[in-house]
Amino acid sequence: MSFLKLSTKITIKIVLVLLLASTLSYGQELTEESPPSDTGFVMQKSPWGAVARSAIIPGLGQFYNESYWKIPVIWGVSALFISGWVYNNNLYKDYKNLFIETGNNTYLSYRDFYRDQRDNFTIYLALLYILNLVDAYVDAHLYDFTVEEDLITGSTRANFRFYF
Repeated sequence: MSFLKLSTKITIKIVLVLLLASTLSYGQELTEESPPSDTGFVMQKSPWGAVARSAIIPGLGQFYNESYWKIPVIWGVSALFISGWVYNNNLYKDYKNLFIETGNNTYLSYRDFYRDQRDNFTIYLALLYILNLVDAYVDAHLYDFTVEEDLITGSTRANFRFYF
């Protein structure tokens, strides 16, 4: 089984687990033991909802969190890693065929080098995908966090917005 097929299957399993986890987290209900609070903090964005969106399409969780500037960064770095993967995979195939035709050990070492480079780009892409999910989760948690400056004292204070 090729490495690409294996990584695709693993990615699909991760996405399904994240979607299942986000669906189950919405099914929780309040019990009578913990009465609902009329005052206090209410989150505007769902962290697991942002993760599920980013798991389906990288950058969609950042769109949900209104962090629009991160989307081209994620897509640009993804495009860079994908193009690096394709470039190294093509060279790997070329040197593999040259080694098969000639039996020259120089082509064997080039083949191994480009295979390793291709595999590194696969790892980079997987790490970027995970970073995208973590960023969506953290950004949803921090969506309601504000830093306000007190005009009288000139000091800044961090607080959460409370909705009554």
